[in-house]
Amino acid sequence: MKKSIILFPLLLLTSALLSQKDLTLQDCFVYYKFYPQNGREFFYMNDEKHYAQLDKSGLHLYDISTGTQDSLLLIEIPEEIRRFDHFEFSDDESKILLRTKTESVYRHSVLAEYYIYEMKTKETIPVSEGNKLQFASFSPDGNFIAYVLDNNLFVNDMINNETLQITEDGKQNEIINGLPDWVYEEEFSPVDGEGMVACRWSPDSKSLAYIRFDEREVPEFPLTWYTGGMYPERSSFKYPKVGEHNSKVSVHLFDTETKNHVGEIMGLEEDDYIPRINFTADNDLIITRLNRRQDTLELLQALTYRVLYDDVDGKDYIPVKLLLQETDKAYVELEWESNLTFLEKDLDHYLWVSERSGFRHIYMLPMDRKSEEMPRPLTSGNFDVTAFYGVDEESGKFYYQTATPTPMDRQIWVGSLSGGEPTLLTPGQGTNEASFNPGFRYMQHSWSDANTPPVVTIRNAEGDSVRTITNNERVKKLRESYGLAQKEFFQFTLADGTVLNGWMIKPAVMDSTRKYPVLFDNYGGPGSQTVQNRYDGYMNTWQQLLVQKGYVIASVDNRGTGSRGRDFKKCTQLQLGKYETEDQIAAARYVSTLPWADPARIGIWGWSFGGYLSTSCILKGRDVFKMAMAVAPVTNWKWYDTAYTERYMHTTTDNAEGYEQNSPVNFADLLYGDNYLICHGMADDNVHWQQTTEMINALIGANKQFETYYYPNRNHGIYGDNATLHLFRKLTDFVLEKL
Repeated sequence: MKKSIILFPLLLLTSALLSQKDLTLQDCFVYYKFYPQNGREFFYMNDEKHYAQLDKSGLHLYDISTGTQDSLLLIEIPEEIRRFDHFEFSDDESKILLRTKTESVYRHSVLAEYYIYEMKTKETIPVSEGNKLQFASFSPDGNFIAYVLDNNLFVNDMINNETLQITEDGKQNEIINGLPDWVYEEEFSPVDGEGMVACRWSPDSKSLAYIRFDEREVPEFPLTWYTGGMYPERSSFKYPKVGEHNSKVSVHLFDTETKNHVGEIMGLEEDDYIPRINFTADNDLIITRLNRRQDTLELLQALTYRVLYDDVDGKDYIPVKLLLQETDKAYVELEWESNLTFLEKDLDHYLWVSERSGFRHIYMLPMDRKSEEMPRPLTSGNFDVTAFYGVDEESGKFYYQTATPTPMDRQIWVGSLSGGEPTLLTPGQGTNEASFNPGFRYMQHSWSDANTPPVVTIRNAEGDSVRTITNNERVKKLRESYGLAQKEFFQFTLADGTVLNGWMIKPAVMDSTRKYPVLFDNYGGPGSQTVQNRYDGYMNTWQQLLVQKGYVIASVDNRGTGSRGRDFKKCTQLQLGKYETEDQIAAARYVSTLPWADPARIGIWGWSFGGYLSTSCILKGRDVFKMAMAVAPVTNWKWYDTAYTERYMHTTTDNAEGYEQNSPVNFADLLYGDNYLICHGMADDNVHWQQTTEMINALIGANKQFETYYYPNRNHGIYGDNATLHLFRKLTDFVLEKL
């Protein structure tokens, strides 16, 4: 009897190990074996029956409901254009804009060649012969195309076959027209296609609004490139750090009928941010103005029927009136997806997404600010709206995503503009995501949870499944064949009563006679979330590799992270990193009390803000964390950009103590032992290489030992020519050695 009790767990352990294939770093970062199919981006056609999709053989037309391929588009384009990576139809589908030979500039911006394909004539015409452009986009009527070349804005008039140069003062590191500068691109908006926010067409195509960035007073940051020459090459770009000059921005309006500027928007202060420009359905220009401290946001409506002539500088100015003012004692949240939606039929109202109730919700407001009509909440409750998909005015319905039934999940709902209870369109737990066709008859729906790869389907407006695109059966079977462990969620309570969410992955079979080391894998930055009930086919593979080697991997969302309301997210204001560090230390203390955990072998690692957090933890939590790894970390907040850092910390003049007490470079003397690894890309335009070198200086000054890896010519992502594989080999070896 005793013998069988002893042998039973041993037999289970042996069986589990025999069925488990060993993961390799190549599986994780070369073959990406467990990366799922997510459903390629659709371009829904006007007939609401078809969509266009790009693959290796060309651009295809598919039936939405059946998925059958109806035809192959673009079979007569020149050979050198056939490898285009992005396409955009004109609104009437008579033309297609093709992008090819794309090269990255920063995280989102690119340089590329653009071509127009005429559906009727089958001609392919370059937008600008022989030039790589910074951006290009059709006007709504398809008769014009706006683009940026050498920081100047141009418009091709395709009816009259002429090119209009809208600006002439564009110059690198001085003036940018119609394209965001570095800090706007990184902190406020993407720059591709419909996401382009520094240049906007009016719905009637008669006006083109754009933002001009004067960055002459913004300090330059140098980058060094090692390319095999006798001397390294140098470049520089404008990067405003805390308290320094931002670009001076102005908003201008160009008339395509008169081919002249209407004027410049008046009333903007020198330190204002203009993160968005939009047009209403009846062609009124709306400017989003954000003060530098970012605690007051205003929507300004341009009065284009009143142009004022200024006798002082001889310019025409367009006056504005206030449409909306939103304030927050911390900061006003501005999502990458626009908070703002103008209705096409009900011109007297617009929709606005706000945290004014303490949670992120959708409101309907009157266009007349003096109206006695009060803003009306379209959603309400103690949860955050995490995405707004749009409005079907024909049916009076709007579609959105929420962080429910828990902050770790995502559900999709349909509500009514006239009020009433919303309808749930998707399953309960897990992560549901969607993209809708313009008429809201269909949506591409994706569902996954922490241990199940995405199931991607086409659904109708009522949420009923029409067909399955993929259920990722290959990945499911692969997970089984490798014996991957399950991700489990947990909660624990801080001393002040705050409950934090976390997940952990433990070896599939735990040996009750041993203690296990724990590695925390965290990010922790404002509004972020690593603890979500969704599938991760990228980093989870590396986590599983470590689990196979006998480690427990854990992650905890500290205070300051997202989807739990305004107060939870913004409690870190002016003390960025304080509560985040305390919470990670508390999480490590909690996990160390679990019966299987080895309290002497707890580590933490992270990238970017996660690297900042792991560095702070190994210093201020050295009695808890044995080791830490930091990739591309911030080490002193004063060296990061204005828009991000001042939003949460204000300036060093206003908040000197907050900066001093929450910058790891000031606590280098607290490092114990030699169990700290710091890695960085030397051409990182985001978190500069300076952050790591200054940390190294501080550690040397404190006579502390550490390890470091540098990656020449690599940016914040550290990739290309085996860099990712090389980095994670070092991270893996460091875990095995130090933990």
